[in-house]
Amino acid sequence: METRLFGRSGLKVSLLGFGCGAVGGLMVRGTREDQERAFVRAIEAGITYFDTAAIYGDGISEQTLGRLVRQFKPRDFIYGTKVRVSAAEKGDLRSAINVSVDASLKRLGLARADILHLHNPITNDGTGNSLTAEQVLQEVVPAFDALRQQGKIGFIGITATGDTSALLKVIDAGAFDSAQVSYNMLNPSAGEMLPPNYPAQDYERLFQHTAAAGTGVIGIRTLAGGALSGSAERQPNASPPPPPIGSATNFDGDVARARRFLPLVDEGFATSLAELATRFVISCPTIAVRRTASLRSPMGTALMGLATLSDLDQAIAAVEKGPLPAATLARIAAVQSSFSGETR
Repeated sequence: METRLFGRSGLKVSLLGFGCGAVGGLMVRGTREDQERAFVRAIEAGITYFDTAAIYGDGISEQTLGRLVRQFKPRDFIYGTKVRVSAAEKGDLRSAINVSVDASLKRLGLARADILHLHNPITNDGTGNSLTAEQVLQEVVPAFDALRQQGKIGFIGITATGDTSALLKVIDAGAFDSAQVSYNMLNPSAGEMLPPNYPAQDYERLFQHTAAAGTGVIGIRTLAGGALSGSAERQPNASPPPPPIGSATNFDGDVARARRFLPLVDEGFATSLAELATRFVISCPTIAVRRTASLRSPMGTALMGLATLSDLDQAIAAVEKGPLPAATLARIAAVQSSFSGETR
């Protein structure tokens, strides 16, 4: 599998990333044997980036990933984990971050995290467990930098959820090496202008800002929490339907819109809706491979949450087919335009 430089970090990441989250659930609720087979299959396919977090299965995901790394000792391996500070801990962010990172590294059994992402939403008002852009830049960044100086983390990032204006302020500050950004067929606004009155959060072409800042991009919610499979059915390892990020206000709304892309599968543009959705994400100029001298955008990885070994095989096969041709992207854009004016 092809790899490319990840923003300004100097890291090289695979086009497809391995999601160890609780939504797919393989690394939280899967059998030990299936977890081992999936990890080995991913490494053999050339996947180099693995993504976990402290809250995934209350630490089970980190424990699983650490066990697999120690067992199989992959040569080309990069991973990221995350810290989410509770509302009660916001009075002392540095201490809360330090405690969380130490606990994560202990569960992982590793001395260092390659990338540490802030998992809290970033909003204008900072209510609940969200943080304002000012809190992130003035308190979180110094705490992350101190951990970097101690050798506990390599690079720092955010999960780009919250208010668009606050996210852009943080990205434009240039402090973060990585940004996990929601980008899929239901909401492509991080990469392109939305049609008028489109029923989704407008991320206002956030990828232009990550490119200017040299921030590497990890595409998340590739299948919109499973909605872009076209089915509301959940696999045994998967969590209940997750709240949408940036698209409809509920999972059923995402599934209903996702099914409107199914005629493209019937017409042979892809073998499945999941394949179409995966290849759409890797067709984004920020994430897809482009060999043009004029491209300045960072090259990233498209993260795929996994419930089964079959999910992994299908994702690898989709990525190996490469970005979608222009004619297919035009058909997708036509379906997206039909959403305009609908209630989110």
